[in-house]
Amino acid sequence: MQLRPLYRAQFEYPQQWEAELKGKNGVEEQTFLLAEGTVEGKLTGALRGANYARRRTDGTAVTDFRGVLECADGAVVLFEYRGFGRAHTPEHDRIAGASRRQWVATATHLSHDPRYAWLNDTVCVGTGEVGPRPGGVVESGGGLSGGPAARLRLEVAELVWEPPEPAAPSTK
Repeated sequence: MQLRPLYRAQFEYPQQWEAELKGKNGVEEQTFLLAEGTVEGKLTGALRGANYARRRTDGTAVTDFRGVLECADGAVVLFEYRGFGRAHTPEHDRIAGASRRQWVATATHLSHDPRYAWLNDTVCVGTGEVGPRPGGVVESGGGLSGGPAARLRLEVAELVWEPPEPAAPSTK
């Protein structure tokens, strides 16, 4: 298999609401976040969406994000992201830096525009980060969004099908 770059999404959450539940097994958080931003690459335009994210008791944020890409050429592409905003750990902080959270996701898209219909049965993957926007500081203990100073980025790539390697002959 191979990955073919598709676009870079960059956005912020200008509005958010959350509920925190505390119990004998820890604290869980559910958040509803409205997103606004842009995409650049093979698809270019505006991004709008909503993330109904949940923070598990281990600190990992679970993405449930759906929205629309309004392409500069007039096309409309609906999208869905599923994945994880990884909790701060020494290993993740060593890779991404203590002021950023790693984000890994799968992405699917849907469009009736013939120029983008090829996306309708394409699986994509993405890696990104939640970090400070210019002039902002994101606190490591902040909410799912990283707080109002957070800027999220996701590099989305198309997963290209290739035939699997032939199975090795059995020695039995």
